[in-house]
Amino acid sequence: MNPALRHVFWLMLASAVIAVAATPTHHLANQGSPINLDSIVPSQFENWKVDDAVINQQVNPEVKASIDKIYTQVLNRTYVNSQGYRIMLTIPYGANQSDGLSAHDPEGCYPAQGFHIMSKSKDILRTSVGDIPVRRMEASSGARHEPITYWFTVGSYAVNNEWDRKKAKLRYALKGEIPDGILFRASSIDDDTQSAYQIQGMFIEALVKALPQEFRARVSGLSY
Repeated sequence: MNPALRHVFWLMLASAVIAVAATPTHHLANQGSPINLDSIVPSQFENWKVDDAVINQQVNPEVKASIDKIYTQVLNRTYVNSQGYRIMLTIPYGANQSDGLSAHDPEGCYPAQGFHIMSKSKDILRTSVGDIPVRRMEASSGARHEPITYWFTVGSYAVNNEWDRKKAKLRYALKGEIPDGILFRASSIDDDTQSAYQIQGMFIEALVKALPQEFRARVSGLSY
């Protein structure tokens, strides 16, 4: 069996197992302290602070309605460092990440807002506190060029592809649990894509280190 067919086979098998497993009834979101993104994510850390003068980009009303239906909370902030470099942070959180309420992929959101996707790839963001599987994407709209780094979490697992998301859901389903999850997205308006990714990586590392320890795995998949 060639690799492509093998991947499809295991994906179908995982979906079938989830379907026949005992219906999950226990919500992971009800364990431990409740998530409140406004209080969990610091407004200032290391060389970064929230830029209150910046109004975050408004989204298409239809897209916003879809996001509101899917997510329990959505955090939107713009941070700036001492050099004046700005990074836009968006973290939607869903208390129920079952198949019916899957995280909304930026690969669909950006085109819905009129952006053109120039490139996309999977990567590993290597930090001093651990490795995070991420996706990279370049989007453009007119003169605006926006490199984006993002990933999903399913419970305490960080993933950057649909197969790993399915596997994480399966782990919880077999324990009778319904996982919560987030989409973590950092982006900047920058014509130098590689430089943008590098700065975004430093920003993400600093932010993850500043998170309260009990929530780090839920945001980054890192349980240090």
